[in-house]
Amino acid sequence: MAGQEFATENFNPNDTKGKTITCKAAVAYGPGEPFVVERVLVHPPQKMEVRIKILFTSICHTDLGAWQGENEAARFYPRIFGHEASGIVESVGEGVNEMKEGDLVIPIFNGECGDCKYCKSEKTNKCERFGVSIMKKEMDCGGTRFSTMDRKPIFHFLNTSTFTEYTVLDSACVVKIHANGDWEFNPFIKTLTLLSCGVSTGVGAAWNTANVHSGSTVAVFGLGAVGLAVAEGARARGASKIIGVDLNPEKFIKGRAMGITDFINPRDDERPVYERIRDMTDGGVHYSFECAGNLNVLRDAFLSAHEGWGLTVVLGVHTSPKLLPIHPMDLFEGRRIVGSVFGGFKGKTQLPHFAKECMDGLVKLDGFITHELPLEEINQAFDLLIAGKSLRCLLCF
Repeated sequence: MAGQEFATENFNPNDTKGKTITCKAAVAYGPGEPFVVERVLVHPPQKMEVRIKILFTSICHTDLGAWQGENEAARFYPRIFGHEASGIVESVGEGVNEMKEGDLVIPIFNGECGDCKYCKSEKTNKCERFGVSIMKKEMDCGGTRFSTMDRKPIFHFLNTSTFTEYTVLDSACVVKIHANGDWEFNPFIKTLTLLSCGVSTGVGAAWNTANVHSGSTVAVFGLGAVGLAVAEGARARGASKIIGVDLNPEKFIKGRAMGITDFINPRDDERPVYERIRDMTDGGVHYSFECAGNLNVLRDAFLSAHEGWGLTVVLGVHTSPKLLPIHPMDLFEGRRIVGSVFGGFKGKTQLPHFAKECMDGLVKLDGFITHELPLEEINQAFDLLIAGKSLRCLLCF
């Protein structure tokens, strides 16, 4: 591939197909180290792979935690993070038939190969090859598709790596939203970025995992983008009371617009949060959602669910080795607890329909994007997330 490189100016897929692309990317060289926006090499897609031109990408708390070294991603650097994005197909590798150059797509970390026993089952959205447990450090065939300008390898992240103008993914992790030519004037291109993870995870947890019903009561612990997406999903399902729990009172203002009816700041009262929720809901909520990644919060969420029929859904990423803070006998009270990955959505087969529902207005997406910055200001975008000032900061190319 040496000598076959193209810059991204005056982009034309006919000029770049099958060749190595030189483009801009935000590269992390160590846990917690500032991102370096620099030129990198993105090699062509191989069999069953797709190369995408990223239009917009956003930052999720999973990116933040991994970059800070909270999981196995800390072992592999340099690395290109990012897993929420929207883009267009630049080229496809051998065997990819369901999409072509120019299609509007979104990448997904929780892929769907379509062939394994899990993908063929209606009981799960797990995929044997592409899932949340894979902090992907290289492609299945032939190693990484990224390298520095002096041809040192750069590792991938979560099957996606979207903090770059171009990325290469397995086709199992690419969802076509619109065919070639249909996307150019689509006003939803920016907000569709959120469906790669945060909004799909939260809304899907309310719809698919919990199956929130009209008139039900809901408690959401942690009002980041995922928690507010849970609230939005519960609102769309007609929940009668949606209680938001968070330490940041600024989240309450945003929460009202997304269906939250009541708020609790744990610091405002010495009583346990679950006791306060039980008092507010005649014994507990039908559904509680833990979106904070904190074991103490998880126990509060579990105990806030009503005895006999209450369901707690775990959405927070728990990086510590500690076990669930629940005594086995607590389960005999009739409360249930379950985890949810990607909101229970099968990405390639179900996400296009969910995207249409969002574009039709069933789910309101605009409120989730609180900031927009160029890729060059990615470190400022991470600072906003750390400070709790942003839900999703959109990075533009």
